[in-house]
Amino acid sequence: MSEVMMALAGNTNASYSNATKERKRSIAVAAALELITARVSTAAPNGAHLEAEVKNISMYADQIQAALEAK
Repeated sequence: MSEVMMALAGNTNASYSNATKERKRSIAVAAALELITARVSTAAPNGAHLEAEVKNISMYADQIQAALEAK
């Protein structure tokens, strides 16, 4: 399990619930990047998919943070 996923799950000393506002954002962005990496790795190799996904990083991070705060 990646460090990001461990932080989201609360399996480290730097868990999401104990993190500062800035660290929470960093964790959410890192999680969004992991999702994008997984998605792009299965896409066609023309690169257009990556560019489209990168434009959505902020939106994905916002959604991840909102989901985690709703707990």
